[in-house]
Amino acid sequence: MQTQPNNPLHGKTLEAILTALVSHLGWAEMGYRIRINCFLQDPSITSSLKFLRKTPWARKKVEDLYIEYYNELNT
Repeated sequence: MQTQPNNPLHGKTLEAILTALVSHLGWAEMGYRIRINCFLQDPSITSSLKFLRKTPWARKKVEDLYIEYYNELNT
């Protein structure tokens, strides 16, 4: 397997990304930053994963937010 040292998403599952963001930001802030119902109404990791796996544009927004969070931690 080839390593990708400059890619913070490499080797991370969507569940790990979502869990890290929720523990750092919380559901309310996630819903504020990414306006999707699975973050706003009765949020859970399971329901969010189902939605994000089916919706590429929403997954992209979550991944972009994770990259922002990752860069913030490593500066």
